[in-house]
Amino acid sequence: MEIHAKQVRPDSKNRADRARMLISCPDGPGIVAAVSHFLHQHGANIVQSDQYTMDPAGGMFFMRIEFDLSQLLVNLPKLEADFAEVASRFQMEWTLSAVSRKKKLAIFVSKEDHCLVELLWQWQAGDLDADIALVVSNHLDMKDYVESFGIPYHHIPVTADTKKEAEQRQLDVIGNDVDVIILARYMQIISPMFIEHYRNRIINIHHSFLPAFVGGKPYAQAYNRGVKIIGATAHYVTEELDGGPIIEQDVQRVSHGDDVTELKRIGRTIERVVLARAVKWHVEDRVLVHENKTVVF
Repeated sequence: MEIHAKQVRPDSKNRADRARMLISCPDGPGIVAAVSHFLHQHGANIVQSDQYTMDPAGGMFFMRIEFDLSQLLVNLPKLEADFAEVASRFQMEWTLSAVSRKKKLAIFVSKEDHCLVELLWQWQAGDLDADIALVVSNHLDMKDYVESFGIPYHHIPVTADTKKEAEQRQLDVIGNDVDVIILARYMQIISPMFIEHYRNRIINIHHSFLPAFVGGKPYAQAYNRGVKIIGATAHYVTEELDGGPIIEQDVQRVSHGDDVTELKRIGRTIERVVLARAVKWHVEDRVLVHENKTVVF
């Protein structure tokens, strides 16, 4: 069996001393100054900083910082412990992570392969800075292809009668090491129990027509209505079907000359690009969730 080795480019990917911090808190004076002063006191050098406020008078404040710190992995535990005082003062929700610790992905797929193939291609090229730990599917269609990359493939059939047991098997094979789950056209509804295990860590992709069409054969519905724009939406999964916080969207103009087959082809292209962008932004710690919205830096 041919094994496709992942290519790692010799550039800034290997930044052993770089970290990222995400912060959400009520807005107020002194937040940026306090964070910057803290990092300066601990010998860190800020290389990128982004911030956004929903409303300077009583709204929420969001911040993403990348910084370099010598011997980061050694100093990270103390940095986290010391920052707790700053976080408490400003009522912050925050995360601090080393860039060198790549996030582990579990990809769920059914029969359609376009989104999975795009993620594997970007991972192989080094453009998706993460580790694909495993692929889970309710079908065997993609088994040989996935295993040719040296990635474990777990076939877990799902029926209406076995859904609960199937989801428990999925949780068992995922284990405790996976950071985010990608539904790459996985055609099953995720239960509230499963979602609770991975709140804001399950990313889904679906078509989003203007106007929207629900139910079966959405491209046929779109064709029959003569739509002029089709698109796709990547979002975090919540208990509301296809109603979670949106990470990324895109659309493409179509015409009366595009039949159902062509609409599906265009739709697949949009879906795979939109999903790949959303996954990339998540693993690079660019997404902050507030209620049912996201801030993407």
